[in-house]
Amino acid sequence: MELIREPDPAGVNGDTPTMRLFSLLELIAAKDQLVTLQGLVEETGLPKPTLHRMLQQLEGAGLLIRQSDGRHYGTGLRLRRLAENLLLNATHHGARHAVLRHLVDELGESCNVTTLSGNEVVYLDRVETPEPLRFYLRPGSRVPIHSSASGKMILSQMSPAQRRKLLAHAPLKAYTPKTVTDLDALEAEFGRIRRDGFALDDEEYLPGLVCVAVLVPNAAGGRSNLCVAVQAPVMRLTPDKALQTLPALQRAAEMIGKVDAEAAPESTDSMSS
Repeated sequence: MELIREPDPAGVNGDTPTMRLFSLLELIAAKDQLVTLQGLVEETGLPKPTLHRMLQQLEGAGLLIRQSDGRHYGTGLRLRRLAENLLLNATHHGARHAVLRHLVDELGESCNVTTLSGNEVVYLDRVETPEPLRFYLRPGSRVPIHSSASGKMILSQMSPAQRRKLLAHAPLKAYTPKTVTDLDALEAEFGRIRRDGFALDDEEYLPGLVCVAVLVPNAAGGRSNLCVAVQAPVMRLTPDKALQTLPALQRAAEMIGKVDAEAAPESTDSMSS
């Protein structure tokens, strides 16, 4: 690939072909929507044949995926798995894990840090309660977005159109008699979640399991894709008791937000030529 010198408002030009591809990936991954070749041409100022060739390379590597209409591109499974692995491996022995362990010591129940991946919630880190009766879910476990406290918490930040686009592709599965599967009923709950700042899973995913989640603040001030949650058997953590854990959860979320902000490198223009 030739070294390009055309105008580059989005900073996709780089010193090497590899860095140019990486910078294009950064640009696409930062968007909360699918992209098109023409849209990227207008945003970057790069020639259409050059961008088309770059998109083909990234698609061939499984880092991007082209949609069924043949025009739109989104992040591929390989890229999403890479992001998940980075987050998983960064939390096992770091400061974020220490915050989570302290939270478990304070509350006495299993706690986890979660994120949204596609239409599922992924457990990035987890510390188990010492109690003999517990629900064991290891880091890397995946749970449904519509019936988990973390999933509903993250969904509550989206617009109704974004939520429906994510949830309407397949029938919402009823995992228990308490699972909410009606989109209108979920929308009403999202309003309550936005107002109160927490989400509750009242035996909606597993019978006998109650969970409450709060968002980890985003240092940049935008939408957060991280939650901190506590979960326990209903005989120890009723919905009313779950509300009593909110101050500790919110303190832990603030601390994790600060840890992540301190761990992030200073902002640099990694996409400049």
